[in-house]
Amino acid sequence: MLGTILGVAVGVIFLVAAAFLLFAPSIAEARMNRVIPHDPWPISPEARALHDRLVVGDWHCDSLLWNRDLTQRGTRGHVDLPRLREGNVALQVFTTVTKVPAGMNVHQNLAKNRDRITLLAIGQLWPVRAWGSLCERGLHQAQRLHRFAARAPDGLRVLRTKADLAALLAARARGDRVVGAILGAEGAHVLDARLENLDRLWAAGFRLIGLHHFLDTEVGGSLHGASHAGLTDYGRQLVRDLVAKGFIIDLTHSSVQTARDVLAMTDVPLVVSHTGICSYCKSPRNFPDDLMVAIMARGGVAGIGYWQEVIGDPSPDGIAGAVKAAVTLLGADHVSLGSDFDGAVPEPFDVSELAAVTDALLRAGLDETVIAKVMGGNMARLLGQMLPEG
Repeated sequence: MLGTILGVAVGVIFLVAAAFLLFAPSIAEARMNRVIPHDPWPISPEARALHDRLVVGDWHCDSLLWNRDLTQRGTRGHVDLPRLREGNVALQVFTTVTKVPAGMNVHQNLAKNRDRITLLAIGQLWPVRAWGSLCERGLHQAQRLHRFAARAPDGLRVLRTKADLAALLAARARGDRVVGAILGAEGAHVLDARLENLDRLWAAGFRLIGLHHFLDTEVGGSLHGASHAGLTDYGRQLVRDLVAKGFIIDLTHSSVQTARDVLAMTDVPLVVSHTGICSYCKSPRNFPDDLMVAIMARGGVAGIGYWQEVIGDPSPDGIAGAVKAAVTLLGADHVSLGSDFDGAVPEPFDVSELAAVTDALLRAGLDETVIAKVMGGNMARLLGQMLPEG
């Protein structure tokens, strides 16, 4: 009798575990990466024709985190290769997410809070080495992108060098709807506090590093941490190494003091990859206007996001309003797109519907030259400046 009871118990545990592994991650993604229900957004023939001529680029999506085949059109989330091509996207930064605290919020997060990515990594059957190492989590997600590119060589290329970018843009000019992917890391904690891991990331194709995500770390203070501190000694050495190696530095999620410290010790263009303009949408998620002006004066670029927390009105018209405010504050050469697609925020559309933004920008009164810069021209220019030779 006892043996029967134990057998049944083991069977139940096995079924529960199997159900978790099979269904929980996809259910979580469907809930977190929602598209806000909407009627078809208006896209005039003029806007459609303009959009199809543009080089379109986006500085930030988190699609590699989720257990989907990005070479196939998905039924959940915001980004995959078929939808990128439908949206006429030429350049897409894919960031790797390696640590997220339970109860994540834009006000204050504590390092002691449970990490949510550990459970996701186990549930999605990532390699065991990635369960406890943030660096291995980043490298695993990078490997996924390379596998997708190998399976769809006519549709997706991972860009490492200026030559890769030039070849991609030449192919686009010939009419090929191939997407250029750039690897980034959301938070330098991906290094596991070991500067020598920068070489591993560079070899894996990473070209953009965000210093922070939602937690204060050994690098310094996060915009959403408890300390509001600037760079630590380790963080200063990291910034020097990033510049020397040729990484693009992303200040998104860093504290105001950290951003000012980076400005004071560097002379390279800096990126704020997915953000808003504080005077347009007053939010603790957005840097103060004066700091944004100082960052862009260095030749940097700000990627305007699509979700409520950074622009207030999550719609094509709301994006256009935020872009127009950014152009007024920062100048037309310093504004880009930074969707935060698949980043656990509700979005007004998926990437296939990006022409709606072009339509909204036209209706907001921006001319075609400015729209071309915002939609991807500025991103292509900065990548052409910052990617290594080769």
